[in-house]
Amino acid sequence: MSEKSSNKRRVAGSYFMSLMSITLVLFLLGVFALLMMHAQSLSNHIRENIGFEIVMNSNVKESSILRLQKELDAMPAVKSTEYITKDEAIRRLSDDLGEDFLQWIGNEENPLLPSIDVRFNAAYTHPDSLAIIEEQLAGNKNIKEIYYQKSLVDLINQNVSRIGLALMVAALVLLIIAITLIRNAIRLQVYSNRFLVRSMQLVGATPAFIRRPFIRNGISQGFFGALLADLLLALMLYGLTKRITELYYIQDLRIVVGIFISIIVLGILLGGLSTRLALRKYLHADIDRLYM
Repeated sequence: MSEKSSNKRRVAGSYFMSLMSITLVLFLLGVFALLMMHAQSLSNHIRENIGFEIVMNSNVKESSILRLQKELDAMPAVKSTEYITKDEAIRRLSDDLGEDFLQWIGNEENPLLPSIDVRFNAAYTHPDSLAIIEEQLAGNKNIKEIYYQKSLVDLINQNVSRIGLALMVAALVLLIIAITLIRNAIRLQVYSNRFLVRSMQLVGATPAFIRRPFIRNGISQGFFGALLADLLLALMLYGLTKRITELYYIQDLRIVVGIFISIIVLGILLGGLSTRLALRKYLHADIDRLYM
């Protein structure tokens, strides 16, 4: 009786350790996936704050400016536009200076010109795309000047590309490490049941019959480990969002849900496949190798 209890405790212990290993590995993988998501969202947020300031000629009618704004809004590259009148330009300049700008010009006509601020979707904020749009707008006789910081655009795109490449390499390395650790955790559990496999073989059980309960067990470990990992990720994300409210505005709920579902699918696949691969060794092993 004591030997059976000892075996049960040993099996339960190996199951628990394997489950915790899977949970922690999938949790770390999920943390990195969320980090990549937030990095991409932040990158898009920065890119979408890149735009043109289209300065209009002083004699342009407001109806022509509004028509141009409407044409810009219809472009797939444009995320938003804002028409800034001469009076609005004066008000903003006064706010920036901290004093009334009008008192310095007296009775002179407002020297500031009306303009349209244009913000682009992230996919169109590459230098080549912006150059094409600038060239298209340059033919408009109502436009005096198109201004944007070309050097800043180049710098942002270079840094985003470098960071994206580094994150992709790190994600690949982490995925390989995660697969290796989960395989080793399940292999250790299968190792603790190697004599059970041999006993089943001795009574004439087929390989498929032997594999079935072990694979079910591996899938359940992967599934419950993934659920625990998702729970930890949800708690972490909730706590961070409460502390850093800005995170709420750069989160994409669909991507977050996709990450959670992907972790569950990955846990199930790794649990089942790793168990099948680990069993292959003991299904074809000699009796002497069971003690190694």
